[in-house]
Amino acid sequence: MINVELNDFIRDVPDFPIEGILYKDITPLLKNSAAFSLALEYLIAKVSDTKFDLIAAPESRGFIFGVPIADRLKLPFVPIRKPGKLPYDTTSFEYELEYGTDTVEMHVDATRKGDRVLVVDDLLATGGTVDACCKLIQNTGAVVAGCVFLIELEFLEGRSLLGDIPVESIIQY
Repeated sequence: MINVELNDFIRDVPDFPIEGILYKDITPLLKNSAAFSLALEYLIAKVSDTKFDLIAAPESRGFIFGVPIADRLKLPFVPIRKPGKLPYDTTSFEYELEYGTDTVEMHVDATRKGDRVLVVDDLLATGGTVDACCKLIQNTGAVVAGCVFLIELEFLEGRSLLGDIPVESIIQY
């Protein structure tokens, strides 16, 4: 494995998706297999002291990291999706956005009471989506053991929404 700085593989894209936003693009990291593999190792290391039974991640970029981490740790993976994307009976959680609402869903049998769940995503910004994912999981009786992110935009204070849930990140801006 070559020695890489993961930060070097995050591209800034100004004014995307709207003017005034500096988007953190992970596609250069995904294009470099050594950097991607190292990112997975770092994410796993960040939660090595956390006890969890399964991994959940929101679509779509959360899947990019959640599935290979679940595979490496030999744990089940739970996809959390937008409404209408899952083929079986679902449970949902609606949450407030700056302008309106959004909803996340997972299968009704995805978690059981007492399951300890690690939530994985690429980026923690304002925390709205991950907070909704955590509440969705908690509503099933499962416990959110922690959340781990490749990138955290600390100035947006997203972790403050998550209360006592442990939050880890690899790269902070």
